[in-house]
Amino acid sequence: MNALNAMPPRFDVTAAQIDAMMQAFYIEIRNHPVLGPVFNERITDWPTHEAKIASFWRNAILHERSYNGRPQQVHMATKSVLPEHFPMWLDLFEDVALRVLPTTASTPWVALARRIGDGMQMGVAQVRAAPGSVPIL
Repeated sequence: MNALNAMPPRFDVTAAQIDAMMQAFYIEIRNHPVLGPVFNERITDWPTHEAKIASFWRNAILHERSYNGRPQQVHMATKSVLPEHFPMWLDLFEDVALRVLPTTASTPWVALARRIGDGMQMGVAQVRAAPGSVPIL
């Protein structure tokens, strides 16, 4: 896609701000009493993880096409990820965003993260549900 056909960003945030947000956020994640152990058991190379997730967000916000991954499937396959982790993750994400970013970036980014997180939470809840239970819609 050339520059004339490029989609504009969803909201006003730079790639550098996305990177800074991921660095600050994952410092908090590593130290979180509940989420820290879940992440620390799987992530051994934090700079690579932060770069991959920053790439996810640059794709979602800036429409870069650099991210290659399947976050829903990864979270559903990771048995230590539980549905109740998502509200904690999202609240922490919001706290960090409000601290690190201007409101013009933090407010829409948190709203987008909550929409994505809600969908991921439902997917994880569904895969963890007892056989024969009512589907989560």
